[in-house]
Amino acid sequence: MNARLKSILGTAWNEPRRFFGWLTLFSLVGIGGGYVIYVNDDASQRPPEWLGKIAVWIMATLLTGFALGLVGFVLAWIPPVRRMLVWGLQRRFYALGFLVALVALFYVEEDWRGKHGWDNYRREWEAKGERFDMAGVMPKPVPDEQNFALTPIVSSTYAGRLDKKGHRIHPANTNIVDRLAMSIYREGDSGDTNINFGSWQKATLTNLKPWQDFYRNPKADPEKPNQSVTNEFPVAPEPQTPAADVLLALSRYDSALEELREAAKLPYSRFPLEYDNALPVASLLPHLAQIKRVAQVLSLRAIAELDANQPEKALADLKLAFRLNDSIRNDSFLISHLVRIAVQSIVMQPVWQGLAQQKWSDAQITELENELGRQDFLADFHQAMRGERAESIATIDYLRRNRRYTDWYGVDMDESGNAKPRSPLEMLKAISFFLMPDGWFYQSELTYAQMQQRWTFPTVDLERRLVPPEANARLAAEARKAMQVDSVKNDLVGMFYLGLEKAQTKFALIQAQLDLARVACALERHRLAHGQYPETLGALAPQLIDKLPHDLINGEPLRYRRTGEGRFVLYSVGWNEKDDGGIVSLRADSGRVDINQGDWVWKYPANQKSNP
Repeated sequence: MNARLKSILGTAWNEPRRFFGWLTLFSLVGIGGGYVIYVNDDASQRPPEWLGKIAVWIMATLLTGFALGLVGFVLAWIPPVRRMLVWGLQRRFYALGFLVALVALFYVEEDWRGKHGWDNYRREWEAKGERFDMAGVMPKPVPDEQNFALTPIVSSTYAGRLDKKGHRIHPANTNIVDRLAMSIYREGDSGDTNINFGSWQKATLTNLKPWQDFYRNPKADPEKPNQSVTNEFPVAPEPQTPAADVLLALSRYDSALEELREAAKLPYSRFPLEYDNALPVASLLPHLAQIKRVAQVLSLRAIAELDANQPEKALADLKLAFRLNDSIRNDSFLISHLVRIAVQSIVMQPVWQGLAQQKWSDAQITELENELGRQDFLADFHQAMRGERAESIATIDYLRRNRRYTDWYGVDMDESGNAKPRSPLEMLKAISFFLMPDGWFYQSELTYAQMQQRWTFPTVDLERRLVPPEANARLAAEARKAMQVDSVKNDLVGMFYLGLEKAQTKFALIQAQLDLARVACALERHRLAHGQYPETLGALAPQLIDKLPHDLINGEPLRYRRTGEGRFVLYSVGWNEKDDGGIVSLRADSGRVDINQGDWVWKYPANQKSNP
């Protein structure tokens, strides 16, 4: 061996500063290489799980070696310490070996503790009927020939990206035309501030005149002033009534809606979604946006049909909207239920408007009340939370197996669309995320499941049909307090759990509105039979409604009184739990209804006709 090389190796062996310097350098190179390979690579190229676990152990040892080397390198400049380190050079290798064994033992212990705790909890609650995996919450299969979601017109919303088994199509089939891609607006037009659906919560009717003008007079794009404007909607040569022009414009969707109406006669609906996706939060749900858009079309059509004295057609469109909304009721994703809430809110306007304008017959109101009565968003809340729990646990488990920091925390982009450089704190979190023992992920799954069971499900009392805001606030505060410990484990749980705090309010509000609508239907039937609204709600049951719903905020009867102009005010005390006398609270910044203040009210304007 070359004498110079022997001299270098001998010095490195016997000189503590050299030894710890090389240890620091090699550890740092190993850590950097591991970070590049296992954090920023393509997840599809990941090694098997067992090999990834070995890599985590190696990275943990390298990180420990880096810290030890850095500290030793600094201390070796102190002469007494350097002499002590020279004397104990061989012992340092024994100590290093012991350190490696200690790191491995730490991982083994934490992995066992986390998995053992999670497995025990899961077995305990599965024995009680709970399920924590996606397979346990996905809807049951239905016969293909009786499945509304598999009909040609409905399947066109997803067939280009998902097959009938819910498997993703690579590459996507761009030749399939989405026949439910309807809109009340023109392509690329998000709407006009001068046209709206009115607001039944503020007791304002829909004004169809701005909609007539919108469809008859397309505006030029200010960025393309020389480009000719093509109206996407059919129009009459001369203006008709606002209702007639709106119905003519929306007739562009007649054939698709009639085919959809025929498909809606099938008894079942189960969309083929990616329930087996390893990362459930990335599952494709292309049908949801189209269902909401079709509901907007049906709602506006129903309002125009009511204005044109065609209540039977309006009822048929509303029933189709209810069926369309009901088609995603079995979806196991919380976002599906939030879309259902949005659709129900859209459809509520023509329901309210038909009652406000006294357009419905007794038989039509009975049909309408039956449709409203079939909805139970309080029961749907528990179903949605179980689906959300399974989705969150599956996602945490995906992160455990793949360790991609960017899969969870994402990548910050600059104005040019390029990834921003990570801060030292983010780099540290990415490394710690990669080095977390498997057991910490299992503990996160356990913590999330426990929090759902302790602090989420009790917020909606399905048996007594109550959603008490005070209890919701207390339970939410307890959950936030439990999440105050700053750790990567709590980061995982918190990112999933803390986003659910407002879900109870949304489910409570829509169910309260449905309850108000059902009672309003019974009140209108009483008016048709007796010429006026009753003095008290007690006159309605059981002749006009099987059982009067109570206020789900406090369990007391809904507030009701007749008004001087022959109308009435019906309301729940709302989320602030105060009887504000039937006053709706509006936000100062936007003029929108503030659902957290004031009452949740059902009342009619004194003028029963459409707004001028």
